[in-house]
Amino acid sequence: MTDSTNSTSVSSASQIHCNAMTVDVEDYYQVSAFVPYVERSAWDNHESRVVANTDRILALFEQYNVKGTFFTLGWVAERHPDLIRRIVDGGHELASHGWDHIMVTKLSREEFSEDIRRSKQMLEDAGGVEIQGYRAPSYSFTKKNEWAHTVLAEQGYRYSSSVAPIKHDLYGIPDAKRFANPQADGQIIELPITTTQIAGRNLPCGGGGWFRLYPYALSRWAINRVHKQDNERAIFYFHPWEIDPQQPRIEGLDLRTRFRHYQNLSQMEGRVERLLRDFKWGTMEAVFASELTGKQNTTS
Repeated sequence: MTDSTNSTSVSSASQIHCNAMTVDVEDYYQVSAFVPYVERSAWDNHESRVVANTDRILALFEQYNVKGTFFTLGWVAERHPDLIRRIVDGGHELASHGWDHIMVTKLSREEFSEDIRRSKQMLEDAGGVEIQGYRAPSYSFTKKNEWAHTVLAEQGYRYSSSVAPIKHDLYGIPDAKRFANPQADGQIIELPITTTQIAGRNLPCGGGGWFRLYPYALSRWAINRVHKQDNERAIFYFHPWEIDPQQPRIEGLDLRTRFRHYQNLSQMEGRVERLLRDFKWGTMEAVFASELTGKQNTTS
């Protein structure tokens, strides 16, 4: 499980900043890129691996005494309430990833409101805790659904981590604020996924495929750069399926989708372990406590 390359010493900036470690709890066949290949109505026909993979993450976090935020699908919570209780019992923050991973760009305002209401209720029932945070599937808050933050506030959420301030073929708002900022007339805080800015362009450094496809040293450098140049905390995310190289293969994928999903799966767990050693980590709720109590940091 441990990456074979020795970890470098943690910088002074990294020791000062506590970053937010997050996990988007969904199964391998539920990713947005698989929508053309896997019918949502057939999900229950696929081998589920989300419980075993999430339990591995919980064990890894316990080993390094890390508490994280688990943005979880209501669909998963409905089928695996014991997993939800283990997340909460482990001292982690439970948050919503929507009901069944439909991108917000595919939903009307009314459909989105029902989606986040339903998932919030299911997670609260399963975990016995209040749900404060939400992350949109595939960071699908865009300029086409600027009402989304208002709807979240109406449903009782306190923060969102649903904006990617980058240019991407599937999502992103390249000119969005890069760090914590109030939305919906201050009713809710948006905590965008972390980027570093080079020559006026925002480059992703908050996890996901970027973390898995590029050398680990690049991610470590970029997070340290956010600490030093921006004096900010990083938000990192990954998925349970990303540490599972033995997951069943989906047939018929186009070349780009196949590469993005399966590349370097065998290296991911070791890289995450290095990340846990190299930086300080906490939950979204703890790392951004000042913003969530009204002392908003509106750094762009």
